[in-house]
This record gives sequence, C-alpha cells and structure tokens, in this order.
Amino acid sequence: MRLYLLALNPTDSVTEGFLPAAARLGLDVTVLTDQPDAHRRTYPDIEVLRCDVRDFRAVVTRISTHHTPDAVFTNSDHLQTQAALAAHYFGLPAKDWRATLRAKDKAEMRRRLSAAGADTVWSAELTEPTDPVALDAPYPCVLKPREGVASEDVVLVDGPEELVAQSKEILARRPGATLVVEEYLPGELYTLETLGDGRVRHVLGGFHTELSPPPYFIEERMTFVPAHPEPVVDQVLAQLDALGVGFGACHTEFVVHEGRARLIEVNYRAIGDQCDLLLAQLLDIPLFEHILRTHLGEPLPTDLGARRDGAARLEYPCADRAGILTTAPEAGEHSDDGVHLTYRPLRPIGERHELYRTNRDYLGVLRTLGTDQQAVDRATAAFLAAQDWVIQP
Repeated sequence: MRLYLLALNPTDSVTEGFLPAAARLGLDVTVLTDQPDAHRRTYPDIEVLRCDVRDFRAVVTRISTHHTPDAVFTNSDHLQTQAALAAHYFGLPAKDWRATLRAKDKAEMRRRLSAAGADTVWSAELTEPTDPVALDAPYPCVLKPREGVASEDVVLVDGPEELVAQSKEILARRPGATLVVEEYLPGELYTLETLGDGRVRHVLGGFHTELSPPPYFIEERMTFVPAHPEPVVDQVLAQLDALGVGFGACHTEFVVHEGRARLIEVNYRAIGDQCDLLLAQLLDIPLFEHILRTHLGEPLPTDLGARRDGAARLEYPCADRAGILTTAPEAGEHSDDGVHLTYRPLRPIGERHELYRTNRDYLGVLRTLGTDQQAVDRATAAFLAAQDWVIQP
C-alpha cells in the first residue's frame, strides 16, 4: 500500500513517529516536499519527491504521474487543506477540507463558531496598520497572523498606539499577510488531544501549558492532564463539532475561566514539539499507527487500551537572548526510581541565532515520565538545575 506524506521541513513527529509507524504497517512511503534535500539527508532510505506541496493541484499532478495512492497524509499545519483536497480527489479517506480551512484560518474559525452559536469572540482582520480608533478594539487584545503557527508574531497589546506599532512591525516581516486582532481570553491554558475516524472519537487527555510572561506567548512547560473535567471536555468537543473537526488527530488549545472553556486555536494534526512522542509512550498505545490507519480507511477500535496511570512533564529550555550557543547538555536518557527522562537538544552548539520570541528559541526538550506527578516534577527540576545552557553574543 502506498502512503503519500506531504511535508515542508523535516520534523520529529514525522522522523521519529510517522515514518517508523508506516514501516511497522508495511507501507510504501513517498514524501512529497518543497525541501527534498533536507528530507533526503534526514532519512535517505525513504523515497522523496520534489513538489510544490502548498498547491493542491501540484500535489494531485505529482501523485497522478507516480504510483496509485492508498492514503494522502500530512502532519503539517500548513498543508492540511492541500492533503484533504488531494485525498478527496483520489476518493481516499480524509478530513473535510472545509474543516481544515476553518482550523487553519483563525479569523474563519471565529466566524464559524459565532455563526454556529458555539462561542463569540470579538475579532477583526488587518492587511495594513489601521486607525485604532475606528477599529474600536477591546484592550488588552491579541494580535497574530491569521494563518500563523507556534506563537510566531503573536503579541498582547495594551493600547491603540501599541497596536499600530506592532502591526507595522509584523507586516514588515510578513509582507502580504493578514493579521487578526481579537479580544484577550483570560484563563488557564490547556490542550485537548483527540483521535477520531468519523465514527468514534477518543479523548487521549491533554496538557496544562505554562507560558512565558506577557506580551509573548511562548510555551515553556507542559504538564500532562489525564482527564479534564467532563463539562470542560464537553464544551471543547461541542466547539470542535461546530467546526466539523473529528477525523484523525487534532490538537486543540483552549482556556478555562470560571468554568467556561473557549478555544484559542485548533491544530488539526497531532500535537508537536515531541509531545506526541511522549503521549504514545505515556499511554502505551501505537498512536502513530492509529492515525495512519484512519487515513487508510480502517476503523479505530472502540477501546484503545490506553494506560491511565501516567504522569508526565515537558520542559523547553529557551534562549533569552540572541547569540551563539556555546555550552549545552548532550542528548541522553536515563531512568531512576520509576521516572524516565529523555533530553534532546534542538539547537546545535556553535550556531548563531536571533531571538525569535517563539518556539524557535527552544534550546532543547526534556520529556519526563512516571506514575507520580511529584516524583516527575522533582526529577525534572533536578535535571534542569544540573545543566548549563550558555549563549555568548
């Protein structure tokens, strides 16, 4: 069976998750990408073809002139609609392309939720710095790219002058982009991880996310939540239903304030930044195989057999300045007293980087798993205290 996997840059989710899962399922894999050299270096034994994957027509043409597809899949935020349209063209199981568009386009998501009566959030779109008085935005408010990812260029603004200044700055970096201004939603930030096949939908748990101080929204720490309160889950699932989301993996970010759950964004894919690798290990399920099977048209089991006694935490040591990373721990893992730690560097020593105010500032990721949250937290703190990350100008 032939799986076409659409990708931009190589990611841990694909390299360590989906490609090994495809091999275990006995699938022949063809990676379609606009960055073929990077993928060939990362996994030289996989077939990689150049393709303008941002254009669904180019994807259809590339597949039509190659082997007959059995599944078209992507875990990229940017390529969900293209993969869905290509899969539909070949009559294959896929997400509804309208739902992928609503998830990717943050302004359209707000309009859809409001029209469905699921939730109403004040928002407006900008293509150029505008008269803040005419806009009449509620302050503080959040300014972000309409189709952005990873908190890039997402900023909290406190007043009209700051809104204009930040808009100019972001649009200078993103010529031709559309920005969204929306009311700030207070509350604790969480995620909900789901997996569905259009018939059943499994809630895998979620994470409590701790962010950097305002005005930026960098995810610095994530603690596993085995089960959110049922009323909260019901509210989130109702909003996902309003968007038409329910096939394959979905990573949903939301806040809870005074018992009310409100969506921040919907990433219609598996959670990233190595959280998916942790989730598969923590729940002890073949998560990546399950996701691929849904795109092959196979039904999910009604019971995934997931473990429910796990505790976990992820930490992302983060650069606080531009410069060259001169000292950092090497990759490694060890177990001690029922707790397993895995550290992976994300930035090589000797490279210079600017300060991005996004997850591109991550220096590494520490995954800690166990069955007791306090033990997990202690082991995490001890590891971080024993390490040094040094950045020189």
